[in-house]
Amino acid sequence: MRIRFVAGIAPIVTDLAASTELYAGALGIAMGEGDYPMTDSLPGVKHFGLWTLAGAAESCFGTDTWPADLPIPQASLEFGVDDADAVAEAATELTAAGHRVLVGPKTEPWGQTVARLLSPDGLLIGVTHTPWMTTE
Repeated sequence: MRIRFVAGIAPIVTDLAASTELYAGALGIAMGEGDYPMTDSLPGVKHFGLWTLAGAAESCFGTDTWPADLPIPQASLEFGVDDADAVAEAATELTAAGHRVLVGPKTEPWGQTVARLLSPDGLLIGVTHTPWMTTE
């Protein structure tokens, strides 16, 4: 697998309003509003967002409830790869290395192809191909 860049980071939040106040209010990060405040315009980062635990659960498991038998992730860290095939290859490599891939490879409704797993430290790790982020 060839990681090209950090595609994004999103704290997994339990209180979206309080977290929005910290990141958008106190820290001054200009983010959109709604269920997933985010920006693709923060210098040095391809993507930064606030992801609710329900949103992460929906993306990984198709339900808004995180499974009780898995640690609750504190953040999502995504690594960009060359293309959708590379996501599938990464998922195969990670599984062969003994890691439990929670989801993927799959293509999200917004066009990103992703495979996700939990790190030993409880981060939700994604290997992704996000077409609008890919640069040479």
